[in-house]
Amino acid sequence: MNEIAEPVLEWVLTRLTLPGHSRATLAGATGLREGSNPWMLRLDDGRAVVLRVGDPGDAERREAFGVEARLLEIAERHGVPSSRLIAHDPTGEQAGALALLSTVVEGSSRIPAEPTPELLAEYGRATAALRGVPLNALGGLAHRIRPIQSVDFAGARRSQGASELLTAAEEAVVRRPVPERDPGLVHGDLWLGNTLWVGARLSGFVDWDCAGIGEAGLDVASIRLDAALMFGPEYAEAVLAGYVAARKGEAVEDLAYWDVVAALSTPPTMAEFAPVIQDQGRPDLDRRTLEERRDAFLEAAMERLR
Repeated sequence: MNEIAEPVLEWVLTRLTLPGHSRATLAGATGLREGSNPWMLRLDDGRAVVLRVGDPGDAERREAFGVEARLLEIAERHGVPSSRLIAHDPTGEQAGALALLSTVVEGSSRIPAEPTPELLAEYGRATAALRGVPLNALGGLAHRIRPIQSVDFAGARRSQGASELLTAAEEAVVRRPVPERDPGLVHGDLWLGNTLWVGARLSGFVDWDCAGIGEAGLDVASIRLDAALMFGPEYAEAVLAGYVAARKGEAVEDLAYWDVVAALSTPPTMAEFAPVIQDQGRPDLDRRTLEERRDAFLEAAMERLR
C-alpha cells in the first residue's frame, strides 16, 4: 500500500465518495501483478475497485491508459464481459500520476494445472464474442497487425539472438502481406492471465491496452498459443473448436499465418514471460518448458504455412 502515492489515493477516495455520504476510506490494497500495480483497493464500506497507475511522462503508457479507458466504455455498451470504467486521469494533473479506476470483475485469473474441455471451449466461445462489436463503434482505435504490438520482439531477436526456427519464421511472415479480410475488435493481448473465471465460465476480459482493430486470426492465434504454452500444443485445437462453434462454423482465415505471428510475439527466450506466468499459479512452467512448447507450436504452424 505504501507504493501508492498519497495524491493518487486522494484522487481515488474523492471519486468513490458517494453524494450525501461521509468520505470514503481505504481498508486495504493488494497488488494484482507480482504484488504490485495494478491494485485491488478495498473500502471500509465493503466496496472494491481496481486501480492502475502510471508515469505521466511516459507517452506509451498515456496512450495505453487511453485505449484501456475507451475499451472499457465500448465493452459496457456492447455487452462484452469486462470491468466498467469509474474514472480516468489521462494526464496525471488531477491524481499526480496516470490513473484509471474500474470495477472489479468476479472471478480469478489463476491458471489451472490441467484444463477441462469446458474451459477450453469457453475460452474460444468468449473470444468469439469480441467480433460482435460493430466496426463503427471502434472509430479512432489503432489498427493492430500482431499481438502486443507495442513491444519490439523483432528488435529483441536482433539484440539477444534468435534460434534458426524463429529467424525462419520471421522471414516467412515478412515476405507475406498482412491479411485484411474482416476487421473488427481485437483484444491484442489474450492469455489466461488477462481473463477472469468463475469455474469454467469466463467472467471477464481485462488489460485492454493492446486492443484495437484487426483480423480475427490475431486473437484466435493468441489463445491457441496460450493453450499450447499453458497446457501443451495438443490443446490448441480445442480453443479453436470453441471459437468456430460460437461463430456457427465460420472458418478463421489465414490461421497458419496468424499462428506464426503469435509465436513471434514472444521473447527469443521465454525467461521474461516465465515469472509472470508463474505468478498466475503455474510455477511448473519454467523457461525451458515454455520454449519447447512455443517452438513445437511454431514448427507446426510453419509446416502449415508452407
